[in-house]
Amino acid sequence: MSFLTKLEHLFGRLAIPNLSLYLIVGQVFFWGLALMTGFDLGHIALLPVAVVAGEVWRLATFVLVPPNAHPVFIAFAWYLFYLMGTALEQNWGAFRYNIFLGVGWLLTIAAAFITPFAYASNLFLAGSVFLAFAYLNPDFVMMLFFILPVKIKWLALLQWLGYGYVLVVGPWSARLAVLAATGNFLLFFAGDIVSQIRTGRRRMTHQAKVFAAGADEREHRHRCRVCGKTDLSDPRMDFRYCSKCAGNQCYCPDHLFNHEHVLVDDEAKR
Repeated sequence: MSFLTKLEHLFGRLAIPNLSLYLIVGQVFFWGLALMTGFDLGHIALLPVAVVAGEVWRLATFVLVPPNAHPVFIAFAWYLFYLMGTALEQNWGAFRYNIFLGVGWLLTIAAAFITPFAYASNLFLAGSVFLAFAYLNPDFVMMLFFILPVKIKWLALLQWLGYGYVLVVGPWSARLAVLAATGNFLLFFAGDIVSQIRTGRRRMTHQAKVFAAGADEREHRHRCRVCGKTDLSDPRMDFRYCSKCAGNQCYCPDHLFNHEHVLVDDEAKR
């Protein structure tokens, strides 16, 4: 049993469902307040030196600072955050999604206190949600500028390149925020990434042996448990393995989030 599973058994009832929606509602409230009354959003942003001086509410309220952009793009950003955050919550469950955001929140605060006189942004925390969704749904198609269909994995690649650029030329406050967001992502996906690298190496080794032996037939490496698609019938399909199912259960993108989880007893009967 994993550490997260143990925590979920102990504290799962404390999880906040629909957390993405609550965060968006909070940002909408403060965006409207600033628009109608001229409220200074700097009063709720994370400024470590102000927190030390007694303004401790900033530790919680900085996640409610809305994006600084045109209203159309702000609305689109809220829509994407709700879409992707809700998808992650449905995949992981409310508790694990709360933990994902909570770890990112703590890492962002810790990084901010290294440069206490600079404001910290929640932008990179929201970015970690995008990266997590893109990692789990690489073939999800987004309409860029509402016109051009683009697979989200390419947009995620651009974001990773942007993070790399910030790490090279950005101010230290931004560099640390990128490291916090990246750390949050890696805490949840490093194991899967390493497993995929190992699987890829095994696949390359297997293919090399088949090629060297002049074999005419190949065995599939991945087969969807629901529909039976394989990496031979659909070479470009990105198969995934469900962490909630017992055993090593593989699914295609169409059934990764739409299947009945395999229990330990069910796996034992096979």
